[in-house]
Amino acid sequence: MALVALLAGAACGDGQNERAAGGARPAARVTLVLDFTPNAVHAGIFRALPAGYYAAEGVDLRIVEPSATADALKLVGAGEADVGLADAIDVARGVDRGRPARAIMGIVQRPLGGVLTVQTTRITSPVQLENRTVGVTGVPSDDAVLDTVVRAVGGNPARVKRVTLGFGGLSALRSGRVDAITAFWPADAASVRAAGGAPRVFRLDDHGGPRYPGLVAFASPQRLRAEAARLRGFVRATVRGYRDVVRDPALGLRDLLARNRGLSRAVSTAQLAAYRPLFGDPATVGALPRERLRALSEFLVRTRLVRRPVPAERLATEALLP
Repeated sequence: MALVALLAGAACGDGQNERAAGGARPAARVTLVLDFTPNAVHAGIFRALPAGYYAAEGVDLRIVEPSATADALKLVGAGEADVGLADAIDVARGVDRGRPARAIMGIVQRPLGGVLTVQTTRITSPVQLENRTVGVTGVPSDDAVLDTVVRAVGGNPARVKRVTLGFGGLSALRSGRVDAITAFWPADAASVRAAGGAPRVFRLDDHGGPRYPGLVAFASPQRLRAEAARLRGFVRATVRGYRDVVRDPALGLRDLLARNRGLSRAVSTAQLAAYRPLFGDPATVGALPRERLRALSEFLVRTRLVRRPVPAERLATEALLP
């Protein structure tokens, strides 16, 4: 019931849906659960809406803003949403545990995970996180990121004090309640800098982790079988939106801010500058490279986040990509 209430409350009345027009096919609703509150990583989605790309595909898109990082996996798994956004680590871990999830497009082509601190803590290496307090959001990928980053420089992850903060990591870091946080570094470092801080980032794939599509859109295999045409339309429209942003980020920024008026223009501009190269070039937007998915699976086995390798064909499908 809580999941249903979240879905109904977030999706209704926020003006995100687009109507099919000009002879386009009748619109079919697709409910998308974001991974986090709207920010620059979602620019392609918010570009595709006013551009009419979803409407042209016969998709009536409804966007759900999560209240916790695990909402997307829960709602898609429960059949209460069609598509979710999540770190590929969390999708792979869910697949290993029998959760119905399969990536259908990559939003970014590099891990977004990392550990973020500020210069006032005088932490210049992850090894100095030992005996310090690090805030995590509560999803399993956070622990994998933190452990890998610390271990890569000879540190002992067991000596790091952890506190679960949900979405409150940045405020805790700014106030000094924690010494560092696990973070989506393109967004959070820009936010710290905009607030007058001096961020320092230890990125996962610079500290022992693989390079893989860090944020993916995913659906359940059941939805893929029953609603392949509808989901293919969602993917085509979303890829077009991100291609627009790669070619002209000003368009993406304009449409992101128009739909999310509480966002800071300065922060969003800095975030989008960090995210833009991660979306790929126009030819690779949305890609789910098999060799990188295999590298991710190997990493998850090493870090004991999965019990056995997750084959690329179980983790993702490129069948819906244009």
